[in-house]
Formats: sequence, structure tokens, C-alpha cells
Amino acid sequence: MNHSISSSAFADTKPHYELLDGLRGVAALLVVFYHIFEGFSFAEGGTLITVINHGYLAVDFFFILSGFVIGYAYDDRWKKNLTLKGFFKRRLIRLHPMIIMGAVIGCITFFIQGGVKWDGTQVATSAVMLALLLAMFFIPAYPGAGYDVRGNGEMFSLNGPSWSLFFEYIGNILYALFIHRLSNKALAVLVILLGLGLSWFALFDVVGYGMIGVGWTLDGLNFWGGMLRMLFPFTLGMLISRNFRPFKVRGAFWICSVILLVLFCVPYIGGHSPVCLNGVFEMVCIVVIFPLLVCLGASGQTTDKRSTRICKFLGDISYPLYAIHYPLMYLFYAWLIENKLYTLGETWPMAALVYFGSIVLAYLCLKLYDEPVRKWLGRKFVITL
Repeated sequence: MNHSISSSAFADTKPHYELLDGLRGVAALLVVFYHIFEGFSFAEGGTLITVINHGYLAVDFFFILSGFVIGYAYDDRWKKNLTLKGFFKRRLIRLHPMIIMGAVIGCITFFIQGGVKWDGTQVATSAVMLALLLAMFFIPAYPGAGYDVRGNGEMFSLNGPSWSLFFEYIGNILYALFIHRLSNKALAVLVILLGLGLSWFALFDVVGYGMIGVGWTLDGLNFWGGMLRMLFPFTLGMLISRNFRPFKVRGAFWICSVILLVLFCVPYIGGHSPVCLNGVFEMVCIVVIFPLLVCLGASGQTTDKRSTRICKFLGDISYPLYAIHYPLMYLFYAWLIENKLYTLGETWPMAALVYFGSIVLAYLCLKLYDEPVRKWLGRKFVITL
């Protein structure tokens, strides 16, 4: 772990695990790649996503990283001077500016797309404005609500991936209210119980998707599946942070990055009897491989200025990229459907433009909006702690 601070951190922020920041960036880049391939399957009428079949597991990796980092950053502060109010202020300042920006960009792209649902129904401007207002205050839509402007049943129809940040907020609230008070033994018991719950969800394909990609809608079992999907890796990450002892490892960043890429590109595994085989693979990733990657990443060090800069850049853009890329995907999906194009071979120039455009837009949002806003809010609200 090198002693550097990530972008716009608070003055008393602890040194960062640079490799973990970098890995979060790698996972975010892979998510964007996954969503491009999701577009091909969506345009073709919901066929299986190919190439980066398991890219949705990046969300589960984000949750375990988040639990580890929050446990490391805050566990020992509660006994000193950290209050509930102080913790919530810090987390809101860290997360919320980009949530607002993602909703605004989502609103703009929705109008560029013609202001219609996926089935072609025109949406009233007032409904879009209501969706924007509620998204800014992070109030999710229920399926069929007037402000579910795309008609997909998404919690946040202007910016779909905000669903995972919604659960991240719930995790932060539960951590502040009671999880941080748990002893190591009590936390371990909680992790085991949550792990059993998530295993049941994945192995018996409770929602019928053939995959663990739950949580994006408030429909039926999705909310509880999303809760388990967040809480198990989130608390597991905290348990690891409490008991973690670094060990010597060389090339940790590259090892972890390649493993993530390989895992995400494993083909979808069919078979549902007696258990969902794809669910078995998912649980092996979440229970075994992701915790190992976190330990590897937290043990490794950047060895030169260049690799330090790369990890810092990836860490800095990871959250903005995740928070704002999907509105561009909606435009891409609409373009694919309109032109009846279903492969990367046919569309690679546009796919590359969307991919790298997302990265550039995320960087601009980081430098021109997120960092200045967080610095201002940090000075105004946190320095008085």
C-alpha cells in the first residue's frame, strides 16, 4: 500500500490501497464493455449476452471492495470522534454528486432519443421531469409507475445502474447503525447467514433469470435478492478488512486484472437440475475468488511512478464512469434496434465511440464537476466535525 490520497479526499482520509483503486477501475471498464454486448442481445430480442457473459459480477466485486474499504476507513474511528451525522455527511459528499449528474445526463439522452418508451409510446415531459427529480433524491420507481419512463420496470429508468448505488446506500446506513458495532464473531455469523441466503437465491435460481443479476427493479423478489446480493459481499469485505494481514506478492495488479477478465468472459453455464450450474459458478466467484483478489490487491504495491499513476487514474474514474456511462448505452441500444445490428463486427466503430466516449465523459465529469463540488462540500460541511 502506497501512501497517496485519491482525488478530492477529505484532509483526514487514510492512505489508500492503490491497487484496489486500480482494480475498481478495471472492473468499471469491464462493466462498460459488458453493457455494449448487453446492447446486442437486447436489440436482438433478449438473446444471451456473449463474449463478456458474466460482466454483471463486477457489481458483486464492487460490493466486496466497498465493504473492505469502508471497514478499513471507518471501523476504528467510531471510538474516537466519528458520529452518525459525520459518517453520513462524508458518504453523501462522496457518492451523491455523481448520482445527480448521472440522472441529469440520463434525462438529456432520453430527450435526444425522442422521449419515448422502448415500445415507442411517447412519454409526457412532466413524467420525465418527475423521474429526474425523484432520481436526484434517490427515490426509486416501482414497475408501471408513471415515472418509469422507459417501461422496463427499472428502479431508475434514466440511469439503470443507479440501482446498485441505491443498495450501496442501504449498506452504508446499516453499517453505521449497527454493523460496525458487531464483534468479529457476530460479524462472521452474519456473513455466514447472508452467504447461505445468497447461495439459496443463486443455486436454486429463485427469480428464474438463470443468473444472479437481480436487484435492478422493485418487482417481486428482486428487492430481497438485491439486498442479499449487496449485503453478503459488503459484510464479507468488512470481515476481511478486520482480519487482513498483507503478504508479499509481485505483479498483483496484473494478476488480479487478468483473473477478473477471464472470470467475466467464462461462457454462460446452462443446466438447472438439481441446482443452477451458472449459480454455482457465480457463488464460487463471490465466496472464494473475489475475496482472494481483494487480499491480493491489498497486499500488492505499485512499484514505479507510472503504475502508481495508472492505478490512481483508474481509481479516480471508476465511480464517475460507472455512474454516468449507461445513458450513452441507451442511445447505443436505440441505434442498434433502429438499424437492426446485432454484432460487434457490424458496429465496432460506433461501439468504440460509445466506449471511449464514456471514459472521456467520466473524466470530464470528475475534473469539472465531481472534484470541485466535493471539495466545496467537504470544506463547508465536514471540516466542522
